[in-house]
Amino acid sequence: MVVQFVGTSAEHADLTPGQAYVVIGIEADDYRLLNDEGRPYLYPAAAFTVADPREPTDWISELGDDGERYAYPAPLNAPGFFEDYFDTQAAAVTTFWRTINQRLASATAA
Repeated sequence: MVVQFVGTSAEHADLTPGQAYVVIGIEADDYRLLNDEGRPYLYPAAAFTVADPREPTDWISELGDDGERYAYPAPLNAPGFFEDYFDTQAAAVTTFWRTINQRLASATAA
């Protein structure tokens, strides 16, 4: 899935207006993507238009109690995974970058 940032740099200084970003996951309907600093942060879906709606077939997709959507590739789908990543736990950091590098390589090859 590829989205284009239609917000402003005043709203999100770490994103470039008009730039396309590969969505690496969806959490409570927000998009997780690598921002301009290479950090996997969550951003509101309303700040983007969808340029390519195709989602990876290996995403595990679930709905929360209020109907909000969660979708990630299996290696990133464990509860607390991103807390571990941001706490720089080696296993989470390694798993994240291995998964993302594979995803980005296949996105550019398509």
